[in-house]
Amino acid sequence: MSEKISVWVVDDDRSIRWVLETALKKSGCQVVSFDSADKILELMHDDMPDVLITDIRMPGKDGIELLADLQKLYPALPVIVMTAHSDMDSAVSAYDGGAFEYLPKPFDIDEVVNQVERAYEHNKKRLVEQGENGEHYKVSEPGIIGSAPAMQAVFRAIGRLSRSNVTVMVNGESGTGKELVAKALHEHSLRKDKPFIALNMAAIPKDLLESELFGHEKGAFTGATSRRKGRFEQANGGTLFLDEIGDMPADMQTRLLRVLSDGDFFSVGGHQPIKVNVRIIAATHQGLEKLVEERRFREDLFHRLNVVRIKIPPVRDRREDIPLLVMHFLTKAANEIEGEVKHVDPKAMEYLQSLEWSGNVRQIENTCHWLTVMCPSNTVQFDDLPDELKNKKSSPRAAVEGDWLDAAKIDISRRLAQGEVDIAKRVVSSIEKVLIMQALEITKGRRQDAAKLLGLGRNTLTRKIQEFSA
Repeated sequence: MSEKISVWVVDDDRSIRWVLETALKKSGCQVVSFDSADKILELMHDDMPDVLITDIRMPGKDGIELLADLQKLYPALPVIVMTAHSDMDSAVSAYDGGAFEYLPKPFDIDEVVNQVERAYEHNKKRLVEQGENGEHYKVSEPGIIGSAPAMQAVFRAIGRLSRSNVTVMVNGESGTGKELVAKALHEHSLRKDKPFIALNMAAIPKDLLESELFGHEKGAFTGATSRRKGRFEQANGGTLFLDEIGDMPADMQTRLLRVLSDGDFFSVGGHQPIKVNVRIIAATHQGLEKLVEERRFREDLFHRLNVVRIKIPPVRDRREDIPLLVMHFLTKAANEIEGEVKHVDPKAMEYLQSLEWSGNVRQIENTCHWLTVMCPSNTVQFDDLPDELKNKKSSPRAAVEGDWLDAAKIDISRRLAQGEVDIAKRVVSSIEKVLIMQALEITKGRRQDAAKLLGLGRNTLTRKIQEFSA
Protein backbone atom coordinates (compact mmCIF):
# COMPACT_ATOMS: atom_id res chain seq x y z
CA MET A 1 0.00 0.00 0.00
CA SER A 2 1.33 3.42 -0.90
CA GLU A 3 -0.04 5.32 2.12
CA LYS A 4 0.87 4.63 5.74
CA ILE A 5 -2.38 3.52 7.42
CA SER A 6 -2.62 3.96 11.18
CA VAL A 7 -4.29 0.94 12.80
CA TRP A 8 -5.15 0.32 16.45
CA VAL A 9 -5.64 -3.31 17.54
CA VAL A 10 -7.59 -4.05 20.75
CA ASP A 11 -7.54 -7.66 21.99
CA ASP A 12 -6.78 -9.27 25.35
CA ASP A 13 -5.11 -12.22 23.57
CA ARG A 14 -1.40 -11.44 23.20
CA SER A 15 -0.89 -13.96 20.40
CA ILE A 16 -3.67 -12.41 18.32
CA ARG A 17 -2.20 -8.96 18.84
CA TRP A 18 1.22 -10.22 17.73
CA VAL A 19 -0.14 -11.90 14.58
CA LEU A 20 -2.13 -8.83 13.53
CA GLU A 21 0.66 -6.41 14.36
CA THR A 22 3.22 -8.46 12.40
CA ALA A 23 1.03 -8.87 9.31
CA LEU A 24 -0.19 -5.27 9.23
CA LYS A 25 3.30 -3.83 9.70
CA LYS A 26 4.53 -6.10 6.91
CA SER A 27 1.85 -4.63 4.64
CA GLY A 28 3.02 -1.09 5.45
CA CYS A 29 0.65 -0.11 8.26
CA GLN A 30 1.56 1.75 11.42
CA VAL A 31 0.19 -0.39 14.26
CA VAL A 32 -0.45 0.21 17.96
CA SER A 33 -1.82 -2.63 20.12
CA PHE A 34 -3.85 -2.56 23.35
CA ASP A 35 -4.83 -5.39 25.69
CA SER A 36 -8.10 -3.74 26.77
CA ALA A 37 -10.61 -1.16 25.61
CA ASP A 38 -10.73 0.75 28.88
CA LYS A 39 -8.35 3.60 27.95
CA ILE A 40 -9.06 3.84 24.22
CA LEU A 41 -11.41 6.83 24.35
CA GLU A 42 -9.00 8.84 26.53
CA LEU A 43 -6.11 8.17 24.14
CA MET A 44 -8.18 9.38 21.20
CA HIS A 45 -8.20 12.90 22.62
CA ASP A 46 -4.55 13.14 21.53
CA ASP A 47 -4.39 10.76 18.59
CA MET A 48 -6.77 9.04 16.18
CA PRO A 49 -6.19 5.91 14.08
CA ASP A 50 -7.41 5.51 10.51
CA VAL A 51 -8.89 2.08 11.35
CA LEU A 52 -9.58 0.30 14.64
CA ILE A 53 -9.74 -3.49 15.05
CA THR A 54 -11.33 -4.84 18.24
CA ASP A 55 -12.25 -8.16 19.78
CA ILE A 56 -15.78 -8.46 21.22
CA ARG A 57 -15.37 -10.39 24.47
CA MET A 58 -12.69 -8.91 26.72
CA PRO A 59 -12.32 -8.22 30.45
CA GLY A 60 -13.66 -4.78 31.38
CA LYS A 61 -15.26 -2.89 28.50
CA ASP A 62 -16.12 -5.29 25.68
CA GLY A 63 -15.92 -4.61 21.95
CA ILE A 64 -19.63 -3.87 21.52
CA GLU A 65 -19.51 -1.25 24.29
CA LEU A 66 -16.41 0.29 22.72
CA LEU A 67 -18.12 0.30 19.32
CA ALA A 68 -21.15 2.06 20.82
CA ASP A 69 -18.96 4.77 22.38
CA LEU A 70 -17.01 5.26 19.15
CA GLN A 71 -20.23 5.58 17.14
CA LYS A 72 -21.36 8.41 19.39
CA LEU A 73 -18.04 10.26 19.56
CA TYR A 74 -16.25 9.33 16.32
CA PRO A 75 -18.90 7.95 13.94
CA ALA A 76 -16.67 8.26 10.86
CA LEU A 77 -13.98 5.97 12.31
CA PRO A 78 -14.23 2.53 10.63
CA VAL A 79 -14.22 -0.30 13.17
CA ILE A 80 -13.55 -3.94 12.31
CA VAL A 81 -14.95 -6.32 14.91
CA MET A 82 -13.57 -9.82 15.41
CA THR A 83 -14.63 -12.65 17.71
CA ALA A 84 -14.03 -16.33 18.37
CA HIS A 85 -17.68 -16.72 19.44
CA SER A 86 -19.46 -17.61 16.20
CA ASP A 87 -23.05 -16.83 17.11
CA MET A 88 -25.57 -14.68 15.33
CA ASP A 89 -25.87 -12.15 18.16
CA SER A 90 -22.19 -11.26 17.81
CA ALA A 91 -22.44 -10.65 14.08
CA VAL A 92 -25.72 -8.76 14.22
CA SER A 93 -24.67 -6.66 17.22
CA ALA A 94 -21.48 -5.69 15.41
CA TYR A 95 -23.28 -4.56 12.25
CA ASP A 96 -26.18 -3.09 14.20
CA GLY A 97 -23.69 -1.06 16.22
CA GLY A 98 -22.13 0.38 13.08
CA ALA A 99 -19.12 -1.90 12.53
CA PHE A 100 -17.45 -1.63 9.13
CA GLU A 101 -16.86 -5.39 9.04
CA TYR A 102 -17.23 -8.50 11.21
CA LEU A 103 -14.52 -11.19 11.16
CA PRO A 104 -15.02 -14.53 12.93
CA LYS A 105 -11.89 -16.16 14.33
CA PRO A 106 -9.88 -17.93 13.03
CA PHE A 107 -9.50 -15.48 10.16
CA ASP A 108 -7.33 -15.37 7.06
CA ILE A 109 -4.67 -12.74 7.71
CA ASP A 110 -4.75 -11.58 4.08
CA GLU A 111 -8.46 -10.96 4.51
CA VAL A 112 -7.77 -8.77 7.56
CA VAL A 113 -5.23 -6.70 5.62
CA ASN A 114 -7.68 -6.40 2.73
CA GLN A 115 -10.47 -5.23 5.06
CA VAL A 116 -8.18 -2.65 6.67
CA GLU A 117 -7.35 -1.24 3.24
CA ARG A 118 -11.04 -1.15 2.29
CA ALA A 119 -11.97 0.52 5.58
CA TYR A 120 -9.28 3.16 5.05
CA GLU A 121 -10.53 3.94 1.54
CA HIS A 122 -14.09 4.29 2.83
CA ASN A 123 -12.89 6.56 5.61
CA LYS A 124 -11.07 8.76 3.12
CA LYS A 125 -14.31 9.26 1.23
CA ARG A 126 -15.99 10.31 4.50
CA LEU A 127 -19.05 8.13 4.49
CA VAL A 128 -22.25 9.66 5.85
CA GLU A 129 -22.07 9.55 9.62
CA GLN A 130 -24.46 7.09 11.15
CA GLY A 131 -25.43 9.15 14.20
CA GLU A 132 -26.80 7.27 17.18
CA ASN A 133 -25.74 3.71 17.67
CA GLY A 134 -28.41 1.00 17.62
CA GLU A 135 -29.17 -1.05 20.71
CA HIS A 136 -27.53 -4.36 21.45
CA TYR A 137 -30.60 -6.44 20.75
CA LYS A 138 -31.12 -10.01 21.85
CA VAL A 139 -32.91 -12.58 19.71
CA SER A 140 -36.04 -13.73 21.49
CA GLU A 141 -35.81 -17.27 20.12
CA PRO A 142 -32.21 -18.55 20.18
CA GLY A 143 -31.22 -21.41 17.92
CA ILE A 144 -29.46 -19.80 14.97
CA ILE A 145 -25.94 -20.80 15.79
CA GLY A 146 -22.96 -22.02 13.82
CA SER A 147 -19.32 -21.41 13.06
CA ALA A 148 -19.41 -22.81 9.50
CA PRO A 149 -18.59 -20.22 6.79
CA ALA A 150 -22.04 -20.66 5.23
CA MET A 151 -23.72 -19.78 8.53
CA GLN A 152 -21.42 -16.82 9.06
CA ALA A 153 -22.64 -15.56 5.67
CA VAL A 154 -26.23 -15.83 6.97
CA PHE A 155 -25.32 -13.90 10.14
CA ARG A 156 -23.61 -11.18 8.12
CA ALA A 157 -26.61 -10.85 5.81
CA ILE A 158 -28.96 -10.42 8.80
CA GLY A 159 -26.65 -7.81 10.26
CA ARG A 160 -26.36 -5.85 7.04
CA LEU A 161 -30.13 -5.88 6.56
CA SER A 162 -30.86 -4.73 10.13
CA ARG A 163 -31.60 -1.12 9.10
CA SER A 164 -33.31 -1.94 5.82
CA ASN A 165 -36.94 -2.51 4.84
CA VAL A 166 -35.98 -4.44 1.72
CA THR A 167 -37.94 -7.57 0.75
CA VAL A 168 -36.02 -10.77 1.50
CA MET A 169 -36.24 -14.29 0.10
CA VAL A 170 -35.05 -17.07 2.44
CA ASN A 171 -34.11 -20.37 0.80
CA GLY A 172 -33.44 -23.60 2.65
CA GLU A 173 -34.55 -27.18 3.09
CA SER A 174 -37.28 -28.10 5.54
CA GLY A 175 -36.06 -27.82 9.12
CA THR A 176 -33.11 -25.52 8.46
CA GLY A 177 -34.61 -22.61 10.41
CA LYS A 178 -36.14 -20.31 7.79
CA GLU A 179 -38.69 -18.86 10.21
CA LEU A 180 -35.97 -18.22 12.81
CA VAL A 181 -34.04 -16.22 10.21
CA ALA A 182 -37.21 -14.30 9.33
CA LYS A 183 -37.82 -13.50 13.02
CA ALA A 184 -34.21 -12.40 13.43
CA LEU A 185 -34.55 -10.08 10.44
CA HIS A 186 -37.65 -8.58 12.03
CA GLU A 187 -36.28 -8.30 15.57
CA HIS A 188 -33.15 -6.53 14.34
CA SER A 189 -35.04 -4.12 12.13
CA LEU A 190 -36.63 -0.73 12.65
CA ARG A 191 -39.98 -2.57 12.77
CA LYS A 192 -39.08 -4.66 15.83
CA ASP A 193 -41.77 -3.04 18.00
CA LYS A 194 -44.47 -3.85 15.43
CA PRO A 195 -46.11 -7.24 14.75
CA PHE A 196 -44.37 -10.23 13.20
CA ILE A 197 -47.01 -12.35 11.47
CA ALA A 198 -46.23 -15.73 9.90
CA LEU A 199 -48.34 -17.70 7.43
CA ASN A 200 -47.51 -21.03 5.81
CA MET A 201 -48.93 -21.16 2.29
CA ALA A 202 -48.87 -24.97 2.22
CA ALA A 203 -50.93 -25.24 5.43
CA ILE A 204 -53.94 -23.15 4.34
CA PRO A 205 -56.67 -24.62 2.08
CA LYS A 206 -56.87 -22.79 -1.24
CA ASP A 207 -60.46 -21.60 -0.71
CA LEU A 208 -59.56 -20.02 2.65
CA LEU A 209 -56.29 -18.40 1.63
CA GLU A 210 -57.76 -15.16 0.29
CA SER A 211 -59.65 -14.51 3.52
CA GLU A 212 -56.60 -15.51 5.56
CA LEU A 213 -54.37 -13.01 3.75
CA PHE A 214 -56.73 -10.10 3.18
CA GLY A 215 -59.52 -10.60 5.73
CA HIS A 216 -63.28 -10.47 5.13
CA GLU A 217 -66.27 -8.31 5.88
CA LYS A 218 -69.31 -9.38 7.85
CA GLY A 219 -71.66 -11.33 5.58
CA ALA A 220 -69.06 -11.77 2.82
CA PHE A 221 -69.81 -15.52 2.77
CA THR A 222 -71.72 -18.11 4.76
CA GLY A 223 -70.34 -18.19 8.28
CA ALA A 224 -68.77 -14.70 8.14
CA THR A 225 -70.65 -13.38 11.18
CA SER A 226 -68.23 -10.53 11.84
CA ARG A 227 -65.43 -8.60 10.18
CA ARG A 228 -62.02 -10.28 10.40
CA LYS A 229 -58.63 -8.72 9.76
CA GLY A 230 -56.37 -10.64 7.41
CA ARG A 231 -52.67 -11.27 7.94
CA PHE A 232 -51.68 -8.20 5.90
CA GLU A 233 -53.74 -5.91 8.10
CA GLN A 234 -52.54 -7.65 11.28
CA ALA A 235 -48.93 -7.08 10.19
CA ASN A 236 -49.39 -3.39 9.36
CA GLY A 237 -46.22 -1.51 10.31
CA GLY A 238 -44.37 -4.77 10.89
CA THR A 239 -43.29 -7.88 9.00
CA LEU A 240 -45.31 -10.55 7.19
CA PHE A 241 -43.51 -13.86 6.76
CA LEU A 242 -44.90 -15.95 3.92
CA ASP A 243 -43.50 -19.44 4.29
CA GLU A 244 -43.51 -21.95 1.40
CA ILE A 245 -44.35 -19.18 -1.05
CA GLY A 246 -43.88 -21.64 -3.92
CA ASP A 247 -47.18 -23.29 -2.94
CA MET A 248 -49.20 -20.08 -3.38
CA PRO A 249 -52.02 -20.53 -5.96
CA ALA A 250 -51.79 -18.54 -9.20
CA ASP A 251 -54.72 -16.22 -8.44
CA MET A 252 -53.23 -15.34 -5.03
CA GLN A 253 -49.89 -14.64 -6.71
CA THR A 254 -51.63 -12.00 -8.83
CA ARG A 255 -53.24 -10.40 -5.79
CA LEU A 256 -49.99 -10.45 -3.81
CA LEU A 257 -48.16 -8.76 -6.68
CA ARG A 258 -50.76 -5.99 -6.70
CA VAL A 259 -50.41 -5.42 -2.96
CA LEU A 260 -46.63 -5.22 -3.29
CA SER A 261 -46.99 -2.76 -6.16
CA ASP A 262 -49.77 -0.53 -4.78
CA GLY A 263 -49.55 -1.00 -1.02
CA ASP A 264 -53.29 -1.55 -0.66
CA PHE A 265 -55.91 -4.28 -1.17
CA PHE A 266 -59.60 -5.10 -0.78
CA SER A 267 -60.82 -7.55 1.84
CA VAL A 268 -63.24 -10.28 0.79
CA GLY A 269 -66.59 -8.54 0.40
CA GLY A 270 -65.00 -5.12 0.96
CA HIS A 271 -65.54 -2.01 -1.17
CA GLN A 272 -62.90 0.32 0.27
CA PRO A 273 -59.17 -0.19 -0.25
CA ILE A 274 -57.12 -0.93 2.87
CA LYS A 275 -53.70 0.74 2.94
CA VAL A 276 -50.87 -1.12 4.69
CA ASN A 277 -47.16 -0.71 5.27
CA VAL A 278 -45.75 -4.23 5.53
CA ARG A 279 -42.31 -5.68 4.98
CA ILE A 280 -42.45 -9.04 3.21
CA ILE A 281 -40.09 -11.90 3.98
CA ALA A 282 -40.80 -14.96 1.85
CA ALA A 283 -39.36 -18.45 2.21
CA THR A 284 -39.34 -21.67 0.22
CA HIS A 285 -37.57 -25.01 0.04
CA GLN A 286 -38.32 -25.15 -3.68
CA GLY A 287 -36.38 -23.69 -6.58
CA LEU A 288 -38.60 -20.77 -7.61
CA GLU A 289 -36.60 -20.27 -10.81
CA LYS A 290 -37.69 -23.73 -11.94
CA LEU A 291 -41.30 -22.98 -11.01
CA VAL A 292 -41.06 -19.79 -13.07
CA GLU A 293 -39.74 -21.77 -16.05
CA GLU A 294 -42.63 -24.21 -15.66
CA ARG A 295 -45.04 -21.23 -15.51
CA ARG A 296 -46.22 -22.29 -12.05
CA PHE A 297 -44.96 -19.08 -10.45
CA ARG A 298 -45.20 -15.56 -11.81
CA GLU A 299 -41.86 -14.21 -12.99
CA ASP A 300 -42.73 -10.61 -12.08
CA LEU A 301 -43.69 -11.69 -8.54
CA PHE A 302 -40.48 -13.70 -8.27
CA HIS A 303 -38.41 -10.60 -9.03
CA ARG A 304 -40.48 -8.56 -6.55
CA LEU A 305 -39.77 -11.06 -3.78
CA ASN A 306 -36.20 -11.92 -4.68
CA VAL A 307 -34.66 -8.50 -3.92
CA VAL A 308 -32.17 -9.99 -1.43
CA ARG A 309 -31.74 -13.73 -1.02
CA ILE A 310 -30.45 -15.55 2.07
CA LYS A 311 -29.54 -19.20 1.62
CA ILE A 312 -29.52 -21.41 4.72
CA PRO A 313 -27.26 -24.45 4.32
CA PRO A 314 -28.52 -27.93 5.25
CA VAL A 315 -26.89 -29.58 8.25
CA ARG A 316 -24.99 -32.06 6.06
CA ASP A 317 -23.12 -29.10 4.52
CA ARG A 318 -22.02 -27.73 7.89
CA ARG A 319 -21.15 -30.83 9.88
CA GLU A 320 -18.67 -28.88 12.02
CA ASP A 321 -21.72 -27.18 13.59
CA ILE A 322 -23.39 -30.43 14.71
CA PRO A 323 -21.65 -30.53 18.15
CA LEU A 324 -22.66 -26.88 18.71
CA LEU A 325 -26.26 -27.62 17.77
CA VAL A 326 -26.42 -30.80 19.86
CA MET A 327 -25.10 -29.09 23.00
CA HIS A 328 -27.38 -26.09 22.45
CA PHE A 329 -30.51 -28.23 22.18
CA LEU A 330 -29.49 -30.57 25.02
CA THR A 331 -29.10 -27.49 27.23
CA LYS A 332 -32.43 -26.07 26.04
CA ALA A 333 -34.24 -29.37 26.66
CA ALA A 334 -32.71 -29.70 30.14
CA ASN A 335 -33.79 -26.16 31.05
CA GLU A 336 -37.35 -26.91 29.92
CA ILE A 337 -37.71 -29.90 32.25
CA GLU A 338 -35.43 -28.36 34.92
CA GLY A 339 -33.08 -31.31 34.66
CA GLU A 340 -29.34 -31.85 34.30
CA VAL A 341 -27.75 -31.22 30.92
CA LYS A 342 -26.70 -34.41 29.13
CA HIS A 343 -23.27 -34.69 27.50
CA VAL A 344 -22.39 -36.78 24.47
CA ASP A 345 -19.59 -39.32 24.39
CA PRO A 346 -16.96 -38.39 21.73
CA LYS A 347 -17.57 -41.58 19.72
CA ALA A 348 -21.32 -41.00 19.77
CA MET A 349 -20.78 -37.39 18.68
CA GLU A 350 -18.53 -38.54 15.85
CA TYR A 351 -21.31 -40.85 14.70
CA LEU A 352 -23.89 -38.05 14.91
CA GLN A 353 -21.63 -35.89 12.73
CA SER A 354 -21.54 -38.62 10.10
CA LEU A 355 -25.33 -38.76 9.66
CA GLU A 356 -27.22 -37.00 6.88
CA TRP A 357 -29.86 -35.35 9.13
CA SER A 358 -32.50 -35.10 6.41
CA GLY A 359 -34.72 -33.21 8.86
CA ASN A 360 -31.89 -30.74 9.49
CA VAL A 361 -31.83 -28.61 12.65
CA ARG A 362 -35.40 -29.56 13.56
CA GLN A 363 -34.45 -33.24 13.58
CA ILE A 364 -31.43 -32.54 15.81
CA GLU A 365 -33.62 -30.59 18.23
CA ASN A 366 -36.19 -33.41 18.42
CA THR A 367 -33.41 -35.97 18.96
CA CYS A 368 -31.96 -33.90 21.81
CA HIS A 369 -35.36 -33.68 23.49
CA TRP A 370 -35.70 -37.46 23.20
CA LEU A 371 -32.24 -38.04 24.66
CA THR A 372 -32.86 -35.66 27.55
CA VAL A 373 -35.94 -37.62 28.59
CA MET A 374 -34.95 -41.17 27.64
CA CYS A 375 -31.18 -41.46 28.20
CA PRO A 376 -30.64 -43.13 31.63
CA SER A 377 -27.24 -41.54 32.38
CA ASN A 378 -25.79 -38.05 32.05
CA THR A 379 -23.43 -39.16 29.27
CA VAL A 380 -25.02 -40.18 25.98
CA GLN A 381 -23.36 -43.28 24.50
CA PHE A 382 -23.92 -44.75 21.05
CA ASP A 383 -26.26 -47.39 22.48
CA ASP A 384 -28.43 -44.62 23.99
CA LEU A 385 -29.26 -43.12 20.57
CA PRO A 386 -32.74 -43.70 19.10
CA ASP A 387 -32.99 -46.90 17.02
CA GLU A 388 -33.86 -44.95 13.88
CA LEU A 389 -30.51 -43.14 14.12
CA LYS A 390 -28.44 -46.21 15.00
CA ASN A 391 -29.87 -48.06 12.00
CA LYS A 392 -28.93 -45.27 9.59
CA LYS A 393 -25.74 -45.58 7.64
CA SER A 394 -23.19 -42.81 7.58
CA SER A 395 -23.19 -40.60 4.52
CA PRO A 396 -21.03 -41.61 1.54
CA ARG A 397 -18.96 -38.47 2.11
CA ALA A 398 -18.26 -39.45 5.71
CA ALA A 399 -17.18 -42.92 4.55
CA VAL A 400 -14.80 -41.42 2.01
CA GLU A 401 -13.39 -39.06 4.61
CA GLY A 402 -12.87 -42.01 6.94
CA ASP A 403 -11.07 -43.98 4.23
CA TRP A 404 -8.52 -41.30 3.38
CA LEU A 405 -8.01 -40.30 7.00
CA ASP A 406 -7.33 -43.92 7.93
CA ALA A 407 -4.84 -44.17 5.07
CA ALA A 408 -3.18 -40.94 6.23
CA LYS A 409 -2.88 -42.30 9.79
CA ILE A 410 -1.16 -45.47 8.52
CA ASP A 411 1.25 -43.47 6.35
CA ILE A 412 2.10 -41.01 9.14
CA SER A 413 2.62 -43.84 11.64
CA ARG A 414 5.02 -45.56 9.19
CA ARG A 415 6.99 -42.33 8.68
CA LEU A 416 7.23 -41.71 12.44
CA ALA A 417 8.35 -45.29 13.10
CA GLN A 418 11.14 -44.85 10.53
CA GLY A 419 12.36 -41.75 12.37
CA GLU A 420 11.47 -39.35 9.57
CA VAL A 421 11.61 -35.67 10.63
CA ASP A 422 9.71 -32.54 9.54
CA ILE A 423 6.70 -34.71 8.73
CA ALA A 424 4.12 -32.06 9.59
CA LYS A 425 5.49 -29.56 7.09
CA ARG A 426 5.57 -32.07 4.23
CA VAL A 427 2.17 -33.66 4.95
CA VAL A 428 0.37 -30.35 5.37
CA SER A 429 2.02 -29.01 2.21
CA SER A 430 0.95 -32.10 0.24
CA ILE A 431 -2.66 -31.86 1.43
CA GLU A 432 -2.76 -28.12 0.68
CA LYS A 433 -1.46 -28.78 -2.82
CA VAL A 434 -4.15 -31.41 -3.48
CA LEU A 435 -6.87 -29.06 -2.14
CA ILE A 436 -5.71 -26.15 -4.28
CA MET A 437 -5.20 -28.18 -7.46
CA GLN A 438 -8.63 -29.78 -7.13
CA ALA A 439 -10.29 -26.43 -6.47
CA LEU A 440 -8.60 -24.92 -9.53
CA GLU A 441 -9.73 -27.90 -11.60
CA ILE A 442 -13.33 -27.44 -10.44
CA THR A 443 -13.24 -23.68 -11.17
CA LYS A 444 -11.38 -24.17 -14.48
CA GLY A 445 -8.40 -22.20 -13.25
CA ARG A 446 -10.31 -19.19 -11.86
CA ARG A 447 -8.29 -18.31 -8.76
CA GLN A 448 -10.88 -15.98 -7.21
CA ASP A 449 -13.52 -18.72 -7.33
CA ALA A 450 -11.06 -21.34 -6.07
CA ALA A 451 -10.06 -19.11 -3.15
CA LYS A 452 -13.71 -18.67 -2.23
CA LEU A 453 -14.35 -22.43 -2.30
CA LEU A 454 -11.35 -23.06 -0.05
CA GLY A 455 -12.08 -20.19 2.33
CA LEU A 456 -8.76 -18.51 1.53
CA GLY A 457 -7.88 -14.98 0.53
CA ARG A 458 -6.89 -14.59 -3.11
CA ASN A 459 -3.43 -13.33 -2.10
CA THR A 460 -2.92 -16.37 0.13
CA LEU A 461 -3.92 -18.71 -2.69
CA THR A 462 -1.56 -16.98 -5.14
CA ARG A 463 1.31 -17.18 -2.66
CA LYS A 464 0.77 -20.89 -2.04
CA ILE A 465 0.63 -21.64 -5.78
CA GLN A 466 3.95 -19.80 -6.20
CA GLU A 467 5.42 -21.84 -3.33
CA PHE A 468 4.31 -25.09 -5.00
CA SER A 469 5.93 -24.02 -8.26
CA ALA A 470 9.23 -22.97 -6.64
